[in-house]
Amino acid sequence: MSVQKAHWENVYQNKSPLGVSWYQANPGLSLQLIRDTRLALDAPIIDIGGGASTLVDKLCESGYTQVSVLDISGKALAHTKQRLAEKVSAVKWYEEDVTRFNPPHRFSLWHDRAVFHFLTSSKDRERYIKVLKQALEPRGHLIMMTFAIDGPNKCSGLDIVQYDADKLIAELGTGFELVETGFETHLTPAGTPQKFAYFRFLANPEIA
Repeated sequence: MSVQKAHWENVYQNKSPLGVSWYQANPGLSLQLIRDTRLALDAPIIDIGGGASTLVDKLCESGYTQVSVLDISGKALAHTKQRLAEKVSAVKWYEEDVTRFNPPHRFSLWHDRAVFHFLTSSKDRERYIKVLKQALEPRGHLIMMTFAIDGPNKCSGLDIVQYDADKLIAELGTGFELVETGFETHLTPAGTPQKFAYFRFLANPEIA
């Protein structure tokens, strides 16, 4: 088991998903950004690091029929599978490290709330972006959320990398067109404010 996987399995072994700092009862911003893409309800969507997130519930309730969730933690995924009950078979589940993910097909939308900012190694970021480009359709949509430049510099005891639009564009390279960006202040279950930046991109037709 990798160090990263062991860390996140331990988090979900010892904490309720309702108590972790990134928990959102209603992922309203993510839903709005996804709706803003105007994708068809049968477009393939993948939520990266969405193990215990309620986004998959909301997407299914909204009528999206090809939703996938990827998370490094099997325990996080197990929480959501239990919560979805009879809807669990409508979702595809991937217990994997995203930097080593082999996409089974291309996706119309890639959503990542707070995974990329944990990649403090340039090699891990390069691997992530390589997987992203393999997975996303030409003219597909990329939604990313990270801690903002003036947001936290740690999460779950781990260092993170803060981003603004220029810094993220420099990491992603020329394959993406920035469509929308802004900020959201997330209140943790303990009531602590955390400043996030959000970014919506459109993949260029020649994406690798």
